[in-house]
Amino acid sequence: MVRYLDVHRRSAGVFAAACAVVGAGALLATQVRVENRFVVLLAGWAPVWIVIALVGAVVAAAAGRWTAQAACLVVCVLGMWLLAPLYAAGPRNESADGPALRVMQANIRIGRADAAQLTATVRDNGVDVLTVQEVTDEAIDGLRAAGLDDLLPHRFAVPLGPGGLGAAIYSRHPLSGTRILDGYLSANLAAEIDVGLAEPVALLAVHPAPAYLFPAPMWAAELRGVGTEMSALSDRDNVVVAGDFNASWTQRQYRDLLTGGYEDAADQVGAGLVRTMPAHRWYPAVTGIDRIVTKGAAVTGLRRITLAGSDHHGLVAELRLAPG
Repeated sequence: MVRYLDVHRRSAGVFAAACAVVGAGALLATQVRVENRFVVLLAGWAPVWIVIALVGAVVAAAAGRWTAQAACLVVCVLGMWLLAPLYAAGPRNESADGPALRVMQANIRIGRADAAQLTATVRDNGVDVLTVQEVTDEAIDGLRAAGLDDLLPHRFAVPLGPGGLGAAIYSRHPLSGTRILDGYLSANLAAEIDVGLAEPVALLAVHPAPAYLFPAPMWAAELRGVGTEMSALSDRDNVVVAGDFNASWTQRQYRDLLTGGYEDAADQVGAGLVRTMPAHRWYPAVTGIDRIVTKGAAVTGLRRITLAGSDHHGLVAELRLAPG
């Protein structure tokens, strides 16, 4: 019996030590710009490994493996230190007292999301601007039939065939300066939105290639391209960047975009990680790759929404624009 218990104690210690090592590796991955798929994905899943390290600490405590428990607890404390600021409202432009604008972000899973439900969500939430990824020709037709064009009559859609590489911007307000951004696998779009201010709102609807399907250097290069487009708008009063970034706040390459006055919507309102993928699984979403970022405009509210038929949750952000 004693030998049996000793084996279990040793096994518990090994399990806890492994949790601590992987958790520590995940925390380290959040701080580096290494363009390696394993490192990138480890950073993206860092919150999961922090929770697993907590499980390791409990297992180690039950087995009396105090060194392993201490290692797991160190990982948990460092993880909380990293993530805790996201749950407190961060900086935003307090002088932004211009018109309100409600922005919705939706990845519709190669056009498979329920068009009627998405349109109803736009209607029920009073959405002014909608950015959509993985658009197909059939999805455009389905959204039109569901009445989306009646709610948001100004549209810039680039379907790019049946493979889900397309994107679209729908707006209640007139659009101008629409263009496709160069150098991306999927359609990444830009437009200007006339909301009645002296200067239109600059909008980027982005969808860099995912690191879990394509080489990490390609993912990193497309994210840097998004950063270049954002920097080119540095003199604008109001900029909104919305999309499926295929990157989360825990990845250094995403946080590198948040410079020059750009702020993550979730960080502004203290909403935390806002996990959006995968959706509609037996387990909850684990990573927040759908993001809304603003410059000038202040985010006053952010909520996650359901997209029936998609593997993503969507986002709706309430903005107050800078008056210019």
